[in-house]
Amino acid sequence: MLGRLARWIDERLELTGFARSALRKVFPNHWSFLLGEIALYSFVVLVVTGLFLVFFFDPSTTPVVYEGGYEPLRGVEMSAAYESAVELSLDVRSGLVMRQTHHWAGLVFVASIVAHLCRIFFTGAFRKPREINWFVGVTMLVLALANGFAGYSLLDDLLSGTGLRIAYSIALSIPLVGAWVAFAVFGGEFPATDIITRLFVIHVLVIPVLLAGLIGVHLAILWRQRHTQYAGPGRRDDNVVGTRLWPIYAAKSLGLALVVAGVLVALGGLVQINPVWLYGPFEPSAVTTAAQPDWYLGWLEGALRIFGPWDVELFGVTISEVFWPGVLLPTVLFGSLYAWPLVDRRITGDDAAHHVLERPRDRPGRTALGVATLTFCAVLLLAGSQDIVAQQLDLSIADVLWAFRVLVVVLPVAAAAVTYKLCRDLAAEAHPRGGAGSVEGASPRDPSAAGRFARARPASGSIR
Repeated sequence: MLGRLARWIDERLELTGFARSALRKVFPNHWSFLLGEIALYSFVVLVVTGLFLVFFFDPSTTPVVYEGGYEPLRGVEMSAAYESAVELSLDVRSGLVMRQTHHWAGLVFVASIVAHLCRIFFTGAFRKPREINWFVGVTMLVLALANGFAGYSLLDDLLSGTGLRIAYSIALSIPLVGAWVAFAVFGGEFPATDIITRLFVIHVLVIPVLLAGLIGVHLAILWRQRHTQYAGPGRRDDNVVGTRLWPIYAAKSLGLALVVAGVLVALGGLVQINPVWLYGPFEPSAVTTAAQPDWYLGWLEGALRIFGPWDVELFGVTISEVFWPGVLLPTVLFGSLYAWPLVDRRITGDDAAHHVLERPRDRPGRTALGVATLTFCAVLLLAGSQDIVAQQLDLSIADVLWAFRVLVVVLPVAAAAVTYKLCRDLAAEAHPRGGAGSVEGASPRDPSAAGRFARARPASGSIR
């Protein structure tokens, strides 16, 4: 009966041919291609744990008096959101494991997206015909950052309240429309009572749906265009050398999914993160000491800390010192990421389709730029903890502040220079006679490029 039902469905939908073609699809074998899958499986863990948490969290700022089992907070007035977060952590069975697993999954999700984008950038996988997938990936990174901030701001503890206060100040710093933007987002003057409810809807509904849709688009484009691969024997723009989806690659991918889930649950059960019961409820007049955001927003915190108190008046409008590091810097950074495929094509003059990846050493200018950008963000990340650095090293905060102001300029330039020199030397060793692979900006029409610049033809998968 099941066989007849399957044949009846296949006669109408013609699924057999598609299934056979899909199962024969070839994927290359290289560990770096698994970074995107780690992001995918981290997102799955986020969704599963989030579904558990949503049943116990109350996104309300209604004042309540805590009468739960945590003695230090008993009798303290707090919001319903913070009370539910504390009870979820300490009174709900498996609540703390789920909440911490959710938090760790969010950190790994963002980290794997960043690592995946770095792999694409340094190997030239953003080039034609994959510009759309690059735009999708950068958008996913922006949404992941926004959702991470919304998630840990929901708990209404003193640490997250400090972060919301900073976000409100950044919104106010936008010239001309800052007050309107801040009031529209927060629902009034800080601290507004509507912000927790709005963040809840954004965190559990709006952004997850957008991310799920973008993941689907990303995978559909990948499937349609086939996978990129590293240069090597028998690897060309018109084939893919690797293993078929079924059964080998499917087994590897399933194993990776189980490993990612297992590691995240182990972190959630064994490594404490964001102990909100220690911070206490948010009070507008109080600020936590040594307050630090999650790592993926630490660079923005560092930029706000080391930028000088420089107000500028333009055309009768005073631009706050918060605007430059809080609004302009992220806009330039992510705007540059979106524009990079177009900029790279303009610089190189290369408009051909590519399916074989480049080695970073063969593009020293691009590699040096990427390393300089990562170094710049890393210095800002460290600068976000300048008070802790000063305390641990027994130095004055002013001295540490100026040290980071110097390092944020000097280190990226030095890292770029060293990277450029290393890439040139490595390329010279690999191509001692000045082959096409050693010359940055080699013509895509140069037949000596060993097929790296050939236009794509219909794929014929190769198995190795």
